[in-house]
Amino acid sequence: MAKSSLGSSAGTPRRKIGRFLSAALIVALMLVMWGEAHRLMARSALRQSAAAGSTLTVVTVRPTRTDEGENLVLPGTVQAYIESPIYARTNGYLKSWYTDIGSTVRKGELLAEIDAPEVDQQLAQALADLATARANEALSNTTDKRWQELLATESVSQQDADEKAGDAAAKRATAASAAANVSRLRELESFKRVVAPFDGVVTARNTDIGALINAGQSVGSELFRVAVTLKLRNYVQVTEPYA
Repeated sequence: MAKSSLGSSAGTPRRKIGRFLSAALIVALMLVMWGEAHRLMARSALRQSAAAGSTLTVVTVRPTRTDEGENLVLPGTVQAYIESPIYARTNGYLKSWYTDIGSTVRKGELLAEIDAPEVDQQLAQALADLATARANEALSNTTDKRWQELLATESVSQQDADEKAGDAAAKRATAASAAANVSRLRELESFKRVVAPFDGVVTARNTDIGALINAGQSVGSELFRVAVTLKLRNYVQVTEPYA
């Protein structure tokens, strides 16, 4: 009877420890399962949120026509249909001007005259050079003609006749070059007259008598400005939503 009581009392602690370990194991498994379930639920929620965020939502409306309108008032600038600055094409000094701001001009009408003494002297020199070149050309042509006649009678050698012919050709080329230079300077002489390029109104005059005139387009060298005001352009900056 004593042995049976000792065996029963020794087995009781073992059973308690086994129950405790079983309960702890069950609790650990439940914690693991709960954590896994929570992780899966969080992943699913994240996937759904990402899918919802990547979906483009477009709100559409059906346009309808109504009698009511919307007034759009925007600032604008009115400009001439054609407006051109007038520049000088030769150097010199302004001799006189004939039209002022507001004057109506016709195409080819004289606006101003430029005094260009340097161009005048160049033209005079070019005319003198042309006269000299033509005189030399005439002499060379006469000499060439005579030597060709002498060559026909074998009074001179072929070499000498060819030299006279070459000299005559060179003198003709020199005369042609001098004539071209004269034409160029006469064209520059015509640029002393500043004329209107088309029918219009003078909107600006930026020069006066005695002012130094430089040929070409540069800042501050504009003499006149002529515009066609019978037809105008209206420039308006329209904002993007209305455009």
